[in-house]
Amino acid sequence: MNHIEIYTDGAARGNPDGPGGYGAVLKFVDKNGELHMKELSDGFDKTTNNRMELLGVIKALEALNHPCIIDLYSDSKYVISAFNEHWIEGWLKKGWVNSQKKPVKNRPLWERLLKAAEGHNITWHWVKGHAGHPENERCDQLATTAADKDPANLLHDDGSNLKEIC
Repeated sequence: MNHIEIYTDGAARGNPDGPGGYGAVLKFVDKNGELHMKELSDGFDKTTNNRMELLGVIKALEALNHPCIIDLYSDSKYVISAFNEHWIEGWLKKGWVNSQKKPVKNRPLWERLLKAAEGHNITWHWVKGHAGHPENERCDQLATTAADKDPANLLHDDGSNLKEIC
């Protein structure tokens, strides 16, 4: 399996319900030692930071064509803790109910993330945001630039119909 590094970030202006965006950087070194990089981003009209954090990871994973060994880096404790602290397993066991006995927010995105992660061997890494990490800084720039696009060019995120926004 190929080894891929993925870096992601999400941003929202006026969180919640302001414009937002995600950014992702995928890095792969082929068998000849050549570095390949791909950047992904897009902006949405009314969304939340957490939705954009999730969408950055989803879109990066969905861009892969084959099962991979992945080191995934994000400054989102929301995303990273869900895997490293096993929140996901608890939500699945409890029928998508959290520890406060309330429905898990953003369930359709979490379900989509789980589907996108299938077949991959992912190690989840938290990085401190705005701390000079080059790839994290680039993802932040991609996400905020996408969030700041002309409102006429932002996609619609109504929180329910993911086919509309992706």
